[in-house]
Amino acid sequence: MTALPGRHLTLYSRAWCHLCEQMRDALEPLMREFGATLEVIDVDADPALVALYDELVPVLVCEGVELCHYRLDAERVRAALVRPRA
Repeated sequence: MTALPGRHLTLYSRAWCHLCEQMRDALEPLMREFGATLEVIDVDADPALVALYDELVPVLVCEGVELCHYRLDAERVRAALVRPRA
């Protein structure tokens, strides 16, 4: 299966977070496999994001749907990358 065109993931992260680094590294093969794009957003740059995600980072979101936090759920990410848009 291949990703649908334009699939975009957002990783809510912070600079000093080792779990964030691990999730970003683990995402690399999936990004290459499916040709998806990834945007990394530092939650500490926005108080509203800190309020939402502070203790949950890293948080991975695909088009508004939270897929996982703390650790990468590769199967859930794969499913999101091939699922038709609603």
